[in-house]
Amino acid sequence: MTNKSIIGSVKTFVGPKSRLGKLLSGYETIREAKFISKHFSAYLEPAVALSEDMKIASYNIRHKVYCKELSFEEENDLQIESDEFDKFSTPCLIRHKASQKLAGTVRLVRPTESGQLLPIEKYCLDSITHKTLSPSNFDRKDVCEISRLAVPKEFRKRQMDSFSGAALGVINENTYSEEELRCFPFIAIGLYFSAAAMVIHYDIKHTYVMMEPRLARSMSFVGIKFEQVGPVVNYHGKRAPYYINPSLLYANLRPSFKVILNEIQDTISTYPKG
Repeated sequence: MTNKSIIGSVKTFVGPKSRLGKLLSGYETIREAKFISKHFSAYLEPAVALSEDMKIASYNIRHKVYCKELSFEEENDLQIESDEFDKFSTPCLIRHKASQKLAGTVRLVRPTESGQLLPIEKYCLDSITHKTLSPSNFDRKDVCEISRLAVPKEFRKRQMDSFSGAALGVINENTYSEEELRCFPFIAIGLYFSAAAMVIHYDIKHTYVMMEPRLARSMSFVGIKFEQVGPVVNYHGKRAPYYINPSLLYANLRPSFKVILNEIQDTISTYPKG
């Protein structure tokens, strides 16, 4: 009998609400947190694109996903997907340590001047019906948007046309080990954690995301509970506006994934705030 099954048997015998049952549950939570965080850091690492080369690498991943696979944007000879918001954005990436390949990217759009709008403000402002949480209510330096999440094909379990929107970055089990699949199947979560760490690093108070409701549900699995601030609209597929802030992020985050976020924060904190 494994250690896990022994603990389960004892909990069943003494009752999960007993003092011993609660103690064992706490032990299981700590063990799970250490297991997941250990294997995440063993296989994947976050990176912030501060150099021009890293930014181009991020734009190249986006071109593969948003132009070639999804046809959201036109393909181009430069093999990069970039827009006006990249001038005041910070790309975050996840690197697969063993291959040194970039396993995905996401950007943090953070305006600092009055004329700089978030993508959600320019294209989907009418979709935000929760007027008290409209980004227009807040100072530019206090708002940001997480957008352009993209995961290369070789790091996904399914083709994009069967799971649209560059949503869940499931590692390809034909390319990567079973242990990796078991320890951390969602690269997208790591990307969101990297962006969240940047939000905390820059002390930004209000964060917005335009995403598929099913991706929001997937994020809630680990305790990232976005607040939906408007109805589902048709914007590159079915999307809805979501809001989150650091307090909401930490309020529901499962302990095992909180450890990962803290470790990513430690890495991000070494980057300059400029």
